[in-house]
Amino acid sequence: MIIGQTAPVNFPPIRMYDTRRRAVVPFEPLEPGEVGIYTCGPTVYGPQHLGNMRSQLTPDLLRRVLLASGLRVRFVTNITDVGHLTSDADDGDDKVEAAAAREGRTVAEITGHWTEQWQTDRRRLGCLEPDVLPAATDHIPEQIAMVEELEAQGRTYVTADGVYFDVSSFPSYADFAGLDLDELEATGRVENVADKRHPADFALWKFSPAGSSRLQEWDSPWGRGFPGWHIECSAMATKYLGNRFDIHTGGVDHIRVHHTNEIAQSECGLGVHPWVSVWVHTEFLDLAGEKMSKSKGHVLLVDTLVEEGLNPLAFRYFFLQAHYRQQQAFTLEAVRAADTALRRLMHHAVVARDEVGGAVDGGDPALTEPLREQFWSALADDLDAPRALAVASTVARSAELTAADRWSLLADFDRVLGFGLAGATDPERDGDESADPAIAALLAQREQARADRDFATADRIRSELAAQGLEVVDAADGTAWARRSNVPSVVTDR
Repeated sequence: MIIGQTAPVNFPPIRMYDTRRRAVVPFEPLEPGEVGIYTCGPTVYGPQHLGNMRSQLTPDLLRRVLLASGLRVRFVTNITDVGHLTSDADDGDDKVEAAAAREGRTVAEITGHWTEQWQTDRRRLGCLEPDVLPAATDHIPEQIAMVEELEAQGRTYVTADGVYFDVSSFPSYADFAGLDLDELEATGRVENVADKRHPADFALWKFSPAGSSRLQEWDSPWGRGFPGWHIECSAMATKYLGNRFDIHTGGVDHIRVHHTNEIAQSECGLGVHPWVSVWVHTEFLDLAGEKMSKSKGHVLLVDTLVEEGLNPLAFRYFFLQAHYRQQQAFTLEAVRAADTALRRLMHHAVVARDEVGGAVDGGDPALTEPLREQFWSALADDLDAPRALAVASTVARSAELTAADRWSLLADFDRVLGFGLAGATDPERDGDESADPAIAALLAQREQARADRDFATADRIRSELAAQGLEVVDAADGTAWARRSNVPSVVTDR
């Protein structure tokens, strides 16, 4: 649930970086008061790692900002349950079918299980539910119809492998990603695919192998087979948002191939330009200097955070600490620090909320409005979440603001922060370990040791507390502690 006030009377103009124009531009909806957003969803053949989930948090933040500004938003994200091959070169196995064969399960079991896992993880990260959640396999007729239109325009050709889009029929194909078509052959996008006229040509419909059947295949005007990955998104986005719509989001890894191909087939098939007004792309989550990927074994999940004793919302807080267009270095220590900061924010918010009985219409406008303006202005400026989060943190700790001031602001801010502050409990009170006199004494002794810069004693007490299953995390504005199910190794105070 989104809490807080209705849209501010003077909500700042929203500006966003558009990948197509390579600039931060003012956002103007195609239809006044209405916004359509399409986000590339998961290929449901396995768990979605934290890097995948970061690309879900950006559109959730964007959607919340647009809602807070008073716009009505239709948010569509898809489920890819067929057609996503293991190679961008239009060869290799279908990821879903490969997983079903590997695990000895049906396609429905595979896709159902991992779709549910993805939906659960979105909720655990505070994401709003999609307005529409279409699956590719439920939209085969729409995809065939789009390929038929492209064929009627003379933009396709047929090989032994399938029906392909001819990129030479779309002269601006390379513009979106700034591609050099003469060098594409070196990218590996043409390995093992015979009869392609140009390295960049891509599959619209793939034929089932001769003499065999697939787990998922359909009849088409060109023969029995299955859709290409790219046509799926074009067909579903168009069905639910129209021939033109406002915003398309995804990870930066989609720019060169998937989104470039979506644009080509959509603008040609629909006769529009631009198909999408603004393209918003999320940068990679970086793990030890490398992109997080399943193929490299760098698979960290929301479940990983839970196993570490962390609130999944700590990953949302961690995400908000960096701009979505910047690569973000992931470490468990960084998320633990975010967990500590989140606990502190929630503590201050709950204390203020309970003191005023949950009323959000209090506060002194002379004190609150400048802070409110700072917060929303930051988010309106290409989703500058780090700057907005800093304002929220300042409000939570401010001694100059009354409880009514703080709760009025934090309840308003939580419409985009997404921490669920209206229904939150105080993490500093729940299971408060300091209620144990022995632990309370150790914590007080350690605080004094730190104040005296007696780090050897502080380290020793931290170790003693860790042995009892109590994690202590220090930050610039204080110390937090919690009982952990999987206690991390001791970190010194030096």
